[in-house]
Amino acid sequence: MARKARLKTNDAIYHIMCKSITEVDLFRDDEDKKKYLSLVKKYKDLHHVKIYGYCLMDNHSHLLIDANGADISKVMHGINFSYAMYFNKKYKREGHLFKDRFKSKIVDSDRYLRTVSLYIHNNPTDISEFKDCPEKYAFSSLGIYIGKRRDHLNIVDYGFVMGFFGNDLKLARNYYYSLVFGCTDEKLKEEFEFKDEKTNYSSVRTILVRNFKPEDIIEFIAVKMNIAKLQLHMKYSRKLVEARALTVVLMRSICNLKSSDISTLLGNITPARVSKLSSIGIELIRTNKNYENILEEFIKCYAQ
Repeated sequence: MARKARLKTNDAIYHIMCKSITEVDLFRDDEDKKKYLSLVKKYKDLHHVKIYGYCLMDNHSHLLIDANGADISKVMHGINFSYAMYFNKKYKREGHLFKDRFKSKIVDSDRYLRTVSLYIHNNPTDISEFKDCPEKYAFSSLGIYIGKRRDHLNIVDYGFVMGFFGNDLKLARNYYYSLVFGCTDEKLKEEFEFKDEKTNYSSVRTILVRNFKPEDIIEFIAVKMNIAKLQLHMKYSRKLVEARALTVVLMRSICNLKSSDISTLLGNITPARVSKLSSIGIELIRTNKNYENILEEFIKCYAQ
């Protein structure tokens, strides 16, 4: 039987759930969960999506993601494929890790967004140690939401959701926390059924349009790095590696190009090299102040 096509749109907010196959825990230890979060961070930065919340349990994960113009399937494929490769290598196993494709539901109303966020953060209450203090669970964003823990990876945009709970952040956090304990599976099911009535997503969000031309990116990088466009096809120079890496990141991020397309544009390099350059580019943007605003600089120059 053919798989049902996934309902998706590039400007939606999604509740994503990923589950492992029955006989295998998705995360065997804390290091596995840390690895998964590092991959969420990597692909968040690569595709410029927004993460509104997360919770990693032993056999499944929840993510609340604003696609922000990106293809959610590409984002999740990158995260889950990379994690499965890591997991199988670490535990010397072969075969599938995830159960089918990831599950996704479009969050299309403010009310449903609030409920999904609370539901995700309610998950740790299923663990006896955190039944009365889910905010202490290290692999949920609840502690970040209510100001009890720093977001060391800079993953979560909690302000967007918290804005629905009041203008005073301290009061909003207290109110939010009080509602977490009552947001169970049954409550989520009620809200999902309720959303079939006339509800609209009223919040104002700015969506990143991904219709830029790769030729413009090549021109932009050449000018910024003070090199000739043809040099982007050359190897074995640190400066050129940085230029090529930033080119790959921008192409993957705001052109929605496949690795094969980028391979051709940069002189028929291998897909593995595209992946390596992408990782280098993400790290450059994260650590080098000269490049931290490169996306905004490009959009300012080339937005129609």
